[in-house]
Amino acid sequence: MGATKSRAVSAKGVQEFRPYITRALPLGAQIICADNTGAKVLEIIMVQKTKTRVSRYPSAAVGDFVNVVVKKGPGELRGQIFGAVVIRQKYPIKRLNGVRLCFEDNAGVLVTPEGEIKGTEIKGPVAAEASEKWPRIANLASMVV
Repeated sequence: MGATKSRAVSAKGVQEFRPYITRALPLGAQIICADNTGAKVLEIIMVQKTKTRVSRYPSAAVGDFVNVVVKKGPGELRGQIFGAVVIRQKYPIKRLNGVRLCFEDNAGVLVTPEGEIKGTEIKGPVAAEASEKWPRIANLASMVV
């Protein structure tokens, strides 16, 4: 008996197989803003659509939508709450082909709740897992890894 790829089964039926990405960015983590909105450092304050256990911190992974506060940046942005998508994480991402991918930094881009990006360009590479979930990010990314 060989090992087979498992498929996620839900009330809607059988869905495609998605690899598990370790959630490496807990609440309070500070990430770099990788777009040209002017914000420099973002702090994660909430992870959308996450389920956790009692006393466990919600955490985010690549491709997750999070609420952030701008910690460093221009005065009109600093202290405001925005939505963001995590596009890079330092902790390795294991892909189905066996490759482990890790980036030099943790980074995100500011987006609206509908998925529109606030900036007009993205600095640095974007993980393929984030670009699959968010097509607008894939359009603006200069490099998808």
